[in-house]
Formats: sequence, structure tokens, C-alpha cells
Amino acid sequence: MRRTLSSEEARLVLNGLPHIGPILLRRLLDAFSGSATAVFSASEDALRRIQGIGPAAAATLINWPEHFDLEREKRLLAEGDVRFIRSDSPDYPSPLAQMYDPPIGLYWKGRYTIDRPCIAIVGTRMPTLYGLRTARTFAAELTRLGFCIVSGLARGIDTAAHQGALEAGGPTIAVLGCGLDIIYPPENLELYRAITQSGAVLSEFPFGRRADRQSFPMRNRLVAGLSRAVLVIESGASGGSMITARFAGEQGRILLAVPGRIDQSSSDGCHQLIRDGAILVTSVNDLLAELGYHASAPATATDAPSSAAPSLEQSAEERAIIEVLRGGAVLSAEALCQETKLPFATVSASLMALELKHIVAKRSDGRFEATQP
Repeated sequence: MRRTLSSEEARLVLNGLPHIGPILLRRLLDAFSGSATAVFSASEDALRRIQGIGPAAAATLINWPEHFDLEREKRLLAEGDVRFIRSDSPDYPSPLAQMYDPPIGLYWKGRYTIDRPCIAIVGTRMPTLYGLRTARTFAAELTRLGFCIVSGLARGIDTAAHQGALEAGGPTIAVLGCGLDIIYPPENLELYRAITQSGAVLSEFPFGRRADRQSFPMRNRLVAGLSRAVLVIESGASGGSMITARFAGEQGRILLAVPGRIDQSSSDGCHQLIRDGAILVTSVNDLLAELGYHASAPATATDAPSSAAPSLEQSAEERAIIEVLRGGAVLSAEALCQETKLPFATVSASLMALELKHIVAKRSDGRFEATQP
């Protein structure tokens, strides 16, 4: 007889099973009306009718105790002071919910809940001093202006970005490509701990999952997905930062890059991104202007970090969405695409911006409404 799982337990198990990725997980939940519990009570025939579920995947779902230690996972959550935030929870980051392949749950350690617009800063693991200084300076100035810096806790530019945000007194979010019980790279243990005090460390991977060639791109899509914009500082022509940049484009995020010296290969990727249409950035004000914020000089080092985002101008796309919703309409992102004639990526990015401005709110059923008539 199969074990009966609570909704929380079923999500943990479903998220932790091997060889079942986020798109297939989403299909499973959609097939059973969002109920993870129903997935584990379904027959093999019912599971096999779902696109992508073959004999091996169906057997894994039916015989899940052979593949996932649920009691250990629950114990590590409690011992590590880690939350598992389900994708159907109001605490789940709304920018991720708008992705086509969002995680069905997030392991979340830290005190921070996202209340600022997020900017991702990413780059090479082998930066020059110029790159380190630039990442740290941009992160600190953006933090003082009321943004939250997102990065991947990797060596190099990621580390400098997190450090700059912390030095400016603000929160920062680190997205890992491994379980939260694994500190990678190990020399960032103290940085990991510091981030959890004022920000958050998160992962879609269960405890014990080690980083590998597959998990890093999955991590990178979340770095882009959480953020209004992605800023690349020093990147070679290939590697993780270029993958994050690609995800930014696919998800409708604003992509920016800092140029480097033409006689060093450390910025070849940035130069390629700029040639392909990324916004060239040489100052924080360049970035603010591209986001539609009123450009203003960064606060001094002695100023307290802002608790709110700077004043925002609404883009034409945002105004079009507001016009549709202000009549009392409650619509999905897909319906808004039809009403505004805008592409989905544009609507998705605009909705995220409007949520951060508290002009639009996302309901529990996934539809959007204006906060004021």
C-alpha cells in the first residue's frame, strides 16, 4: 500500500525525485489540477498518459521511497532553519511564477522577503581587479538606491556583487546550483552566513544535491528570472554569465553589459552581448535610465540604505496594462497579451515591474488586478 502524503510532503518528494525536470513537474501538476498529492495516488496508466512520462519515470513516481528520503529532508529543513516555499504559496516570488518553467518549490534560508526590485549582477569566476571593483561599486550604489542584488555566490564577480550589497547595508539574494547544505565554493562560507542574516540564500535543489554541469544553467535561469534586469560585468565568450544573459532575453528581462579592455579576453562576452543588442552601461545612471527610473546620483557611503525603490516612470507597455486593469478587470498574463496586443515576454516583465510598484497585484489564482480603481 502506498503511503499517504500531505500536500507539503508530496511537493517535497516531487521536487526531489531524480531525472524529472521542472517542465515535466509542471505537466504533472497541471494534469492533476495542481495537486501533488494526487500525482502519488495516480495509477501507472494515468501517469503514462502524461506527455514525457515513460515507464521509468512512472516507476520512479510510484516507488518514490526508493529514490527520496522524505524524513531526512524534513529533518534537515528543521535543523537548518530552511523554508520550503511551494509555487502555490503567496510567499513564492512572483517574478518566478511568470516563467515558463518555474520550480515547483524553493528552499529558502534567510530573513529577507523580496520587497525591492531586483537587479542581477553576474560575471566571470576569474575577474581582473577592474571587474571586481566595478561589480562591488555597482552593487553598493544600486543597494543604496533601494535595489536588491541577485547573484550566484560563485567566485569572482558574483562574490564581489554580494559583498558590495552587504557593505552598503542592504539585502542580497544568492541562488545556488546545489542543495543549501552544500557551500560552494567552500571559501564563501562566511559570505553565505552573512547573506542569510539580512538577505536570503535559495535553491530549487534538495539537500545533498551537488553542483554539476546541469545544475548551474538551472541556477542561472532563476538568477535571471528573479530580476528586472541582468548586468554582465566581465565575461568570456562562453560560460555561465552568457547562459544567464540568454535566459534574460528569453524571459523578457533587460540585458546590460559593462565594456572592458579590448586587449583582454575577460570581456569578450560583454562585447559580444553589446554587439547583439545588450545595453552598454558605464555608470549606475545608465542603468537607471534604461529601467525607466529617474536618474539620480547615488547616496554617499554614510547614507542609510533606502527601504523603498526610487520613483518610477511607467513605460508605454505598463500604461497599456494599467488601462486594461483599471476598469476592474481581473486577467491572466495570457489574457492581457490578447487585450494589449503585446508579446508575452513584454507583458510578463511589465507585470513584474507593476507589482514592485504596488500598482498591480497577483491573486492566488494567478490572475492580475489593479490595486486602485
